[in-house]
Order: sequence, then structure tokens, then C-alpha cells
Amino acid sequence: MIPLSGIVIGAIFGALRAKSKGGKGKDMLQWGAVFGMIFGVIGIFILIFLQRSLT
Repeated sequence: MIPLSGIVIGAIFGALRAKSKGGKGKDMLQWGAVFGMIFGVIGIFILIFLQRSLT
């Protein structure tokens, strides 16, 4: 659940960042995809850390 929410939050953050810099639709898609992947990977590491610390 954490990686999925990280992907969604990252995509929204990336799209808003591209829009604030004057980007058009394709720029927003690209930035959203990149930030979604970055936040998703961070979410995976958080999930692994939580699972290992709880068991």
C-alpha cells in the first residue's frame, strides 16, 4: 500500500511542479512519471524497512 500511495503522490507532485515551471501536458506527464517512480521506490524501501523491523 505504501509504494502505491508513493507513486500517486509522486505523480501529483511531479505534475504540479511541471505546471508551475510553465510546462505543457506532455511535460506534466513526464515529470509525473519520473516523480512517481522515484516516490514508488522510496515507498518500497520504507515498506521493506517496516516489515523487517516488525518481525
